[in-house]
Amino acid sequence: MEKLLSSSGAAAAVASQGQLPDCFVFPADRRPPASTAAVSLPVIDLSGPRDAVRRAVLDAGKELGFFQVVNHGVPPETMREMAAVCEEFFRLPAEDKAAFYSDAEENPNRLFSSTIYEVGDQRYWRDCLRLACGFPVADDTNTHWPDKPHHLRDVTEKFFVATRGLGIELLRLLCEGMGLRPDYFERDLTAGDVIINVNHYPPCPDPSLTLGLPPHCDRNLITLLLQGDVFGLQVSYNGDWINVDPVPDAFVVNFGHLLEIATNGVLKSIEHRAMTNSAVARTSVATFMMPPMDCLVGPAKELVGDGGQPQYRTVTFREFMRIYKTVGARRDSVEKAFKI
Repeated sequence: MEKLLSSSGAAAAVASQGQLPDCFVFPADRRPPASTAAVSLPVIDLSGPRDAVRRAVLDAGKELGFFQVVNHGVPPETMREMAAVCEEFFRLPAEDKAAFYSDAEENPNRLFSSTIYEVGDQRYWRDCLRLACGFPVADDTNTHWPDKPHHLRDVTEKFFVATRGLGIELLRLLCEGMGLRPDYFERDLTAGDVIINVNHYPPCPDPSLTLGLPPHCDRNLITLLLQGDVFGLQVSYNGDWINVDPVPDAFVVNFGHLLEIATNGVLKSIEHRAMTNSAVARTSVATFMMPPMDCLVGPAKELVGDGGQPQYRTVTFREFMRIYKTVGARRDSVEKAFKI
């Protein structure tokens, strides 16, 4: 458990010493510079007229690849309960979480720290609880999840169903806006597990030297982030970084690289990163919609056009993941690996 910051108490010990261990210190050219961007992410009210909402979602996706949504249909109490139970999980004693800790990436349900993105010899300042769920939800789904706190399983299952429904609705809006059949993404491309990452960033002794998550693009179709009320997310924009200010009862939405491939580059997967702070812990909940491993992912024929050329090659999701892990999660590397 020495790797796990919040479970082992290492973060508190480090903070009390007032210095950051060398393994968390990024090289000077990769440390987080101060953001100067004055751009804000669009906040889209999904309860508005459908035509206007459809245009807003598509325009935000094309311009920024990120936006926030409110009045989205996920009950506020479901969001608050999920945020609360996740924070409660990370406050549990280390011994209550030890059995769930694993470095095995093939394990879909586990607790881990700093093991997703290859960043050289540096570690980044995050613990993560990962939970997987198929759809429709099977009776035994949550038996593979932690049994503490006692209400975690029920709250998380309710959150899974609600956020997946929101993701499907956003994908339908995108289909309508791009001239695809409304259910284009509702078959194989969203038939895999829904994955939840509960990201926990303990207070950091020196946020200027490290990152909670390094710059990366997502590997899935669409991501919904419940970011809480503590700032930390930044989005790449024209060579700078946009601060994503928390909006009450909102989800931050972004597109994964699979959606960029499926839309033949109409929509973009944009790099983002997580900052740390020295004052308070930050916990966010990211929901990822995924295809099954044998699903073929390639540009939609409708978006290639008669006589046109696809910009990306078609691969299975298994092959996509193999290459994604090999080249790393940086956008330029992923783009180069799959673009024709």
